[in-house]
Amino acid sequence: MLRTLKTRFQQKYRTMTYPGGPAPELPARFAGRPVLRDDACNADCGACMTVCPTNAIALARERSSVTLDTGRCLFCRACEKACPQGLIRFTRDYSSASPTREGLVIGGGVDHTIQARNEPAAKFFVRSLKLRQVSAGGCNACEADCNVLGTPAWDMGRFGIQFVASPRHADGLLITGPVTVNMRLALEKTYAAVPDPKIVIAVGACAVSGGPFIGHAEQHNGAVSVVPVDLFIPGCPPHPLSILDGILKLLERI
Repeated sequence: MLRTLKTRFQQKYRTMTYPGGPAPELPARFAGRPVLRDDACNADCGACMTVCPTNAIALARERSSVTLDTGRCLFCRACEKACPQGLIRFTRDYSSASPTREGLVIGGGVDHTIQARNEPAAKFFVRSLKLRQVSAGGCNACEADCNVLGTPAWDMGRFGIQFVASPRHADGLLITGPVTVNMRLALEKTYAAVPDPKIVIAVGACAVSGGPFIGHAEQHNGAVSVVPVDLFIPGCPPHPLSILDGILKLLERI
């Protein structure tokens, strides 16, 4: 007991101060929310669209610029390197979640300011949110970053947010993976077992749109094709800070 207390005293307090203080330092390779300059690009170029592995980039309606769907984007930065005019740039902005699928599409001369607040979530779950995590065919990358949020440094339990083992004890679902054919029924049953009111959070490109598996016959292009989704958090995988930021904004905690 004394040894435990001594170790605890030596280690001191390690939980980060975010969101009350500065955000933790992000790795040098971190790719955050991209920005697209509104300058007219050469419509005959198409270099960014050619290198994109998920067809996340498309020509805007007026065909003088491009749009980037962060719900499909793998944040590989291939488009940033390919664009000869430097119109695409990935920032250090970790805040990328959106309550709507359309809110994840950037560019086209449209202001895409995101407000993730959810009225039922802010009303019922602001101080206590229990989530059942469902891996609907995920590769375990998004799941691992969600698990990080339970470690002492992140400690999302200080916000009253916890993962629970049973959907009957949960206020909502956190879904990862593209929802494979074999997982569809399990996801539907789990969703039905969560009592009302409930929320659904889709984490990662796969859960948002199918990611690199878009169009494959053995999956359903993300959670929204099976259950209603209240918050989309893009990334492959999204950084733990992006996940926590999105959930806290959904609850209007920040």
